[in-house]
Amino acid sequence: MISGLRDGVILLGLDQRVLWANDAALTMHGAERIEDLGCDVDDYRKRFRLTYRNKHPVRGTGLSIEGVLAGEQSEPIVVEVRVDGTPDQSRVHALRFQVITKDDGEPDFVVLIVEDETARYDAEDRFESAFNANPAPAMICRIADQRHVRVNRGFLDMTGFSKDDVIGRTATEFDVLAGSRGREEAMERLHEGRTIPQNEADLTLPDGSTKCVIVAGQRIELNDEPCMLFTFADLEPRRRAEKSLRQSEERFSKAFKLSPVASAISRLDGFRYVEVNAAFEDLTGYGSESVIGRSAPDLKLWTDPASRSAFEAAMTDVGSVRSFALELRRADGSQADCLLSAERIEIDDVPCVLSVISDVTDLKRTEVELVEAIDAVMTDATWFSQKIVERLAIARHGSKGLETGAGLEALSGREREVLELVCEGMTDAEISSTLNLSRHTIRNHLGSLYRKIHVARRSAAVVWARERGLTGRTASKQGKKRQK
Repeated sequence: MISGLRDGVILLGLDQRVLWANDAALTMHGAERIEDLGCDVDDYRKRFRLTYRNKHPVRGTGLSIEGVLAGEQSEPIVVEVRVDGTPDQSRVHALRFQVITKDDGEPDFVVLIVEDETARYDAEDRFESAFNANPAPAMICRIADQRHVRVNRGFLDMTGFSKDDVIGRTATEFDVLAGSRGREEAMERLHEGRTIPQNEADLTLPDGSTKCVIVAGQRIELNDEPCMLFTFADLEPRRRAEKSLRQSEERFSKAFKLSPVASAISRLDGFRYVEVNAAFEDLTGYGSESVIGRSAPDLKLWTDPASRSAFEAAMTDVGSVRSFALELRRADGSQADCLLSAERIEIDDVPCVLSVISDVTDLKRTEVELVEAIDAVMTDATWFSQKIVERLAIARHGSKGLETGAGLEALSGREREVLELVCEGMTDAEISSTLNLSRHTIRNHLGSLYRKIHVARRSAAVVWARERGLTGRTASKQGKKRQK
């Protein structure tokens, strides 16, 4: 029966000599014969170079039968055993003594029981390595006395504590559940060895400040003892991100509301307004309560539905527009010339459109008045220098420069003569008399001239000529003399 046991059994005499061993004991030690185990306990200890798990050698008193022969309880000792011929390989055995007595109760033999714990301790070593190397903060609390027995580098880095600050302290002395709303229930679960669900807790750091974390507990077995594995997630980065996001949203909200330029936010789907600022209310004449939840067609803000459709298509397909011409209808029915710029944004994961509307009505009116004034001046600019005429032309056309079309070289000689006399302020009759041509012929030349330079009236032809340095026959003759 003994020979069939999975545990190793070595029979020792009272003088500690090895008398017999079962097959399991021989296999555990890589031995083929009983003699290979050594002649006695001391020889066995030396032959297999027994060491504790901390690599300290097992001395003579560490493996002795005197205590059990004296009636002491034999506690298992865990040792590493190195088999001859394989110095780099070791096995982990749990050793304990048991006394076999005679009928009269006197000791007869001592049995050394050997349990192979290699697989279990290899698994524990792998767990220890993974536990210590894991960057996720974690610690282990023994349930029996609720003392912390393990802590990894991730937890120490997160909190700034040292191992000595944590190991050996109780769950109340080093409270990882402090500040959590479910602390009482979590402590009760720790006492009972039950899973502790996720809780937000405030860890007190060495400097007295606190760190918000999520903590959870899971029961595990460590060295045959029930323990609680606590894992943590640092919420501070999320808190900082949320704070930064909140501050960014506040800045955007303030800038949006206080902007002197009319601004509005609408949903991309349906283009219904969700927010407008005070400048938008002033421009349109509609209060926010009349705008929120409604679309531009509902309010009839666009005078040209085709332009509105083009804008909405551009926002859907492209996502942005710049300086889009908008003729806006106010609440009182008046109209305003505006430039609309818009960008697609997301608010709470909902696609929206941020629109900025600039009222250019006064600017456009001023530009028209300026062009009209320049036209009036340039109809009789014979007393201006060429440089002044050029600057007036640039001012009239702005950054666009001169209009495209025919130049002076495209005009016939007679058309140019007619244009020169027009620039001098002559009527059709006066031009007819000067050139000895009929008034009908003069009108034909003027019609051809207008078509070539893309104008429809006499004053526009004069401005066109002034822009190109043609002010009359006198200037033309002087120019020809200079060329000669």
